Amino acid sequence: VQLQASGGGLVQAGGSLRVSCAASISIDRMGWFRQAPGKQRELVGAFTDGGIAYYADSVKGRFTISRDNAKKTVYLQMSSLNSEDTARYDCWAYFGGKNFWGQGTQVTVSS
Repeated sequence: VQLQASGGGLVQAGGSLRVSCAASISIDRMGWFRQAPGKQRELVGAFTDGGIAYYADSVKGRFTISRDNAKKTVYLQMSSLNSEDTARYDCWAYFGGKNFWGQGTQVTVSS
């Protein structure tokens, strides 16, 4: 399984950004984690096996995860960004009893 992340970048506080993660195969459980400097990696948003979207409390109402099954791609649309959202965002997938990670993409929110 290979995961290719894209998107990210520098955005002003209050702005929006979208990151994408394309998988080499179709996978139900996909999503995004993030890790800020000096902090543990945390789950941001992900799809469960049943297609239900899960969100961390800190991003509920601001972030939306979606998918394009034909493209085997999961998107994370981020809105109302603030400095607490600055982190490296890691694409994640769970398949065949294993966790897979894509390369991280940096999201930096400037105040």
